[in-house]
Amino acid sequence: MAKPGNPSAGRGKKGPTKGTGGKNKRSLEGRGPTPKAEDRAWHPAGKRKAAKERFVAAGGKPQLRQTTGGRAPKAKSGDDTETVTGRNSVLEALRAKIPATAFYIAQRVEMDDRVKEMLSLATNRNIPVLEVTRQELDRMAGFDGVHQGVALKVPPYEYAHPQDLLEQVIDRGALPLFVALDGVTDPRNLGAIIRSTAAFGGQAIIIPQRRSAGVNSAAWKTSAGAAARIPVAIAANLTSTLKEFKKQGVFILGLDGDGDVSLPALELADRPVVIVVGSEGKGLSRLVTETCDQIVSIPINAATESLNAGIAASVALYQVSTLRASME
Repeated sequence: MAKPGNPSAGRGKKGPTKGTGGKNKRSLEGRGPTPKAEDRAWHPAGKRKAAKERFVAAGGKPQLRQTTGGRAPKAKSGDDTETVTGRNSVLEALRAKIPATAFYIAQRVEMDDRVKEMLSLATNRNIPVLEVTRQELDRMAGFDGVHQGVALKVPPYEYAHPQDLLEQVIDRGALPLFVALDGVTDPRNLGAIIRSTAAFGGQAIIIPQRRSAGVNSAAWKTSAGAAARIPVAIAANLTSTLKEFKKQGVFILGLDGDGDVSLPALELADRPVVIVVGSEGKGLSRLVTETCDQIVSIPINAATESLNAGIAASVALYQVSTLRASME
């Protein structure tokens, strides 16, 4: 017999023996029919349904909204004057009239048409032209830099605001195609994605303010000069920015190996799109994944574990541009 005051009084080995009444009656009742997949907001089918409804409601075009986004966040701390190296990168930067402060050229450099044009552009813009040794250019280019005998000193990169770029694209009557990076920290991947975005008709890149590569000399070099033509915007909060874009009729596609849609079967290519690329190691973050309208996978050989961010973005951009071209 249980002692007085013992909380186990009146209970057997299998739980309460009295006093339960109808306490658990509701838990025994059925919950009704299971909602269809498309009626569950978190389900991929539900996200596709919501995306289609937004597309119809927007009349097939993104809608400009009055936002309080303001100007772009400040450039990443520690940013300083950058050195752009390589003939294509330097030439594109000069053509784009980036406010360079000095143009460096190696002694006895081979004078091809590109070098001649660089000298002409720099001279016409009153940019100081300095002849230096190849050893000095090696030092300026860094450990793995390839300068090809030329370098250009440029000020810190000026980032745009995502909302400003979207408005500019819509005002031009173009169909938005942006790329957003989620946790991509290698500037060479950023440069490669900038280059692919330019090649396949994209208009801009969006990077988060934290945990992301910035536009530095390595990104400039890898972009082969495309960084002078494709703007990069900083989002103070990537998830919030993507949600705001969704409200304006833009569709968010996330790239992931376990996507619910295979890239060749993509249905949203003819609509305003942001392609979100995660890091090779961690992929997309949870909040960004939940924000996406579709998670898209790229079919690859089973022997290959994954693609890096630069290659994955290039494949996705190519597929979107191909599908858009076939619909024209």
